[in-house]
Formats: sequence, C-alpha cells, structure tokens
Amino acid sequence: MASAKPRWRNLLWLAFFFLTLLWPIQRLVENYYLEGLQRKNGQTLDLFVANLLGTLQRYEVLPQILGRLPNVQQALLAPSDELAVHTANQLLKRIQVQTGADVIYLMDANGLTLAASNWDAQRSFIGNNFSFRPYFRNALQGETGVFFGLGNTSFKRGYYFGSAVYADGVVIGVIVVKVDLDFTERLWGQTPEQLVVTDKNGVVILTSHADWRFTATRQLTEQEQRSVAEHQPYTSIHPNRISLKPQDWLVLEKPLDEIGWKVSVLTPQSLINEPVRTAMAVVTASLLAVLLVLGLLMQRRRHYLERIAMDTHAKAVLEESVRTRTQDLQTLNSRLKQEVLERESAQQDLVRAQDELVQAGKLSALGVMSASISHELNQPLAAIRSYTDNAKILLDQQRTLEVRNNLDLIAQLTERMASIISHLRAFARRDRLASEHVALQPAIDDALALTANRQRSLQVEIIRDIPDATLWVEAGETRLRQVLSNLISNALDALSERATPRRIWLNTQVQDGWVVLVLHDNGPGFSAEALPQACEPFYTTKTSARGLGLGLAICATLMKALQGRLLLANHPDGGAQVTLYLREIPSSVNLRSNEDRFE
Repeated sequence: MASAKPRWRNLLWLAFFFLTLLWPIQRLVENYYLEGLQRKNGQTLDLFVANLLGTLQRYEVLPQILGRLPNVQQALLAPSDELAVHTANQLLKRIQVQTGADVIYLMDANGLTLAASNWDAQRSFIGNNFSFRPYFRNALQGETGVFFGLGNTSFKRGYYFGSAVYADGVVIGVIVVKVDLDFTERLWGQTPEQLVVTDKNGVVILTSHADWRFTATRQLTEQEQRSVAEHQPYTSIHPNRISLKPQDWLVLEKPLDEIGWKVSVLTPQSLINEPVRTAMAVVTASLLAVLLVLGLLMQRRRHYLERIAMDTHAKAVLEESVRTRTQDLQTLNSRLKQEVLERESAQQDLVRAQDELVQAGKLSALGVMSASISHELNQPLAAIRSYTDNAKILLDQQRTLEVRNNLDLIAQLTERMASIISHLRAFARRDRLASEHVALQPAIDDALALTANRQRSLQVEIIRDIPDATLWVEAGETRLRQVLSNLISNALDALSERATPRRIWLNTQVQDGWVVLVLHDNGPGFSAEALPQACEPFYTTKTSARGLGLGLAICATLMKALQGRLLLANHPDGGAQVTLYLREIPSSVNLRSNEDRFE
C-alpha cells in the first residue's frame, strides 16, 4: 500500500498543474469571444457606414440639378408672380415625392423661403428666413453647402445640401434639399449593441439609444459653443454630457473624414463576461472529469498490478522456460498496447489538424472573394445609381429617348457586373481562361464612361494621345475593362487630394510586339514606402471607407494571367505613372472571340 502514496501525490501535482492552466485558458477564451464580437460588429459597422454614405451621396448633386430648372429660376426672378411661385411649389413637391427627400425649398439671396415642397403643410417653410444656417452662406459663395441639425420649423433632424441658383452667371438664390436620416436609427434594431454617431463637435446626432440623442461626449470649446449658438443645430445650445463608464462598454469606432463624423458601436461588457463564465465552467468541469478518470485509471492499474504479482508468485514453481516465455509475452503485450495507443492518438491529431486546415482555407477564400466582389462591383453600382437618378429627371421632362439610352446603359452595366462576378468566381477556382482579340480604344472609352461622373465632379481633364486606328491586343474583354476601370478610379482618388487643375494623360505606342498604354496623373504620386507594396493585397493608403487595398493587386494578377505586365512609377514631372504592356495582335488578325463565359 505504500506505493499508492506516490501515485496520489502525482495526481495532486497534476491537479495543481490544471489549476495553473485556468488563467491562460480564461485569457484565450476572452480573446476568442472578443475577436468574434469585434469582427461581427466591424462588419455591421461597415454596412451601416456604407448605407449612410450612400444615402448622402444620392442627394448630394440633386440641388445643383434642380437649380438649373427654368421653373426654379423663374420663381426667383419673379417672386411676386403667384403663378411662377405656385409652379415651383408643385415642381418641388413632385421631385420630393419621387426622390424620397424630406423637404426641398428655395430661398432668395437674403435667405427668405419663396417656394417649398411642403408649401401646403401646416409647418410650411415658406416665409421663413434661414440665412443664419451655414449651408446658405456657403452656397452663396459658390460652394456646396452641407449641414446637419434640428429644423427650427419642423423640429426634425436632417442633413441639408444647399447649392446656389444662377441666372446669367449671377447668384439669385439658394435651393436646399433636406435628407431625413431618422431611418438609420431604426435600421439598427433592438440589439444589446448601441449605435452612436457624433459630429465634429463630439455631440451625439444619431443613436439607437434615445436618451443619448444630442448629448455631448466631451467638453465643447469656446469656439464650438459660439458656433452652436449661432447655427442652432441641437435642441439646446449647451448639450448635456453623456456619462458612460469605460469598463462597462467595448467601443468600436470608424471616422467618416468626408463629413467630419464618427460612427461608434458600443457593446456591453456583459456580452463577453457571460459566455466566458459559461466556457470556464465547462473547462473546469472537463478538467475535474479528467482528474477523476485518471484517478480511476491509477486505482485500476494498481489492482491490476497486484493481480499480476499474485499470478507471478503462483507460477514461480513452474519451469524456468515457461516463466521466461510468459515474461516475454507480457513485455511484448505492453509494448503493443503502447504502440496502439500512440498510433490512435497520432491518427486523431492528424484528423483534427486536417479539419482545421480545410476550415481555415475555406474562411480565407471566402474573405478574399467577398472583399474582391465588394471592391469590383462598387464602380458599376455607382454608375447605375447615377443613370437611374438622371433617368427619373428625364422621365419627368418627357425625354423618353434619353431615358431609353440610360436604361440601355444600365442593362450593359448589369451584364458587366454579372461578367465580373463570373470572372471572380472562376478566378477563385484558378481557371485557365482563353485569350481574346480585343480592341483597346473601346475598352478605354468604356472605362472612362464608368468614371465620367466623378471626372466631372472633380473637374478632371482627360488628355488622350491615342491613334484613331484600332489597336488590337491579346486580352480578355471583361478583364481588360476591369483593369482600366480600377486604374482610372485610383487616379481619380489620388487627384481628389489636390487642388485644380487636375489632369490625367493617356497615351499609347507600339514597341517590339507590345502595345504600351501609359496612364499619368498630376496627383501626389506614390510615396517611397507605398511604391514597392502597392500591388500587395489589402495594402492601401486610403481610409477603410474608400478602399480595401485590392485594386492594384487584382490588376497585377489579371495582367499576369493575360501574359502582360503592369509597372508602377512616379512621373518625372510629378504624379503617379502606370504602364501596361499588352501583346499586340496584327491588324490582319482582328477576329474577336466571345466575351469571357464561366459556368
């Protein structure tokens, strides 16, 4: 019985070792649940930000378009003409219903509202003066006036876009579109996580928690307090401070640099503590069960050894040869048992490792595919949104032929989106795609057409040095347009960071069987750090709201698949320079194959 003490002592040491493992296991469990929660909240936050920015971008150019309508200008030129004002009211009402805007109203150069979409409502804006609002002052100076605040007439929050109305080059008034953002709070739903959107003053303007609305997250400076008192964006000129304990909340933030806002998701700490406590209870119970099983095994082994000793003593009188053979068989049996146990353990470890590798591969492929599809479909979707808004306005003006042209362009873009999705799916399977004979100039024209709206908004001048004679290259038609669209979009992103004039040069030349396309802009160019890493996946110098870091990586991969080359450099005169090398197809061999098809 004396031999039992060392065994139970070993069991106590094992129990102590298991207890020491509880703390690192708890840390691992906390990190696991925290990473999962942050990943889920990050995806939800990205979707909310995309929805919010998409809503604002939808109405951003609407005041500029409305300001060019003759009925709007006539109401400002003849404010005493009741028929002209009534016609403007009817027009603004109809456009407000069609676009889903909250209110659209027209002010003269002094800020007095002459016409509004809510002219027949109880709280009509007509007759009110809004010259104290910053969007009015900025619009009079020729800028796009933007402002978020509480309406002092409707007592309803909204985001305002204002634009000057010109007649013979002179500002005669301002037209304003108010966008209702209350629906963004309702989209969040009833979840433990709380949504908080703060403006540049640190005041909560949108939130899923009604009591936090128009409360300050920090102390306002004197300049900010003067601005609040002057512009009156909140319910009070002295917002109350919100009281949140940092230890009770997990905060995930995302700044919106375009409009000076910050979107935050606040998650109660209890969402982490409760599953961690449950998991640790399961782990502790499992360790206790293991200790119990080990104790039983040790007890059983002790009884087994005692029986073996009794059997050995009983057989001691047998012949020496029989005892020797018996001992050999026992030794061999023990060795075989050990080998079987080791082999079974190794087999189980191998199966688990294989399952983990398969799952990791699936998750990695799914992440890359999702990010790629999101990046590649962003440009056609933006173009479809622009054509759709334009078609609505043209339809109101009975310009059916131009509406049909817009619908044809939308159909072409949807076909291109389907082709892009099919190509990305085939790219994930690493299919080998046959090359085509593709005309370079139409591909360039299509890429420029997709980005034409951004070119106009940024006032970018496109300088082309491309021959009239068709240049045929060996490439995939959809893939070539995909590459050109990404490169032009990146150039526009770079030019948005500098002042006018903004220019993009496109020129081609033929060299030793290659068609060389050079794209050069007068933007900031590549930094010394970014140039060698620009084609790596997920490397970007943009904010997460504007780029995923996949554009140049996809372009480089597609060019390699087309047996071409993509070179990045800085132009000697400044700005970024991208050079594409595509294999030339002689003009006598200009039969085009069908566009890429994938099953």
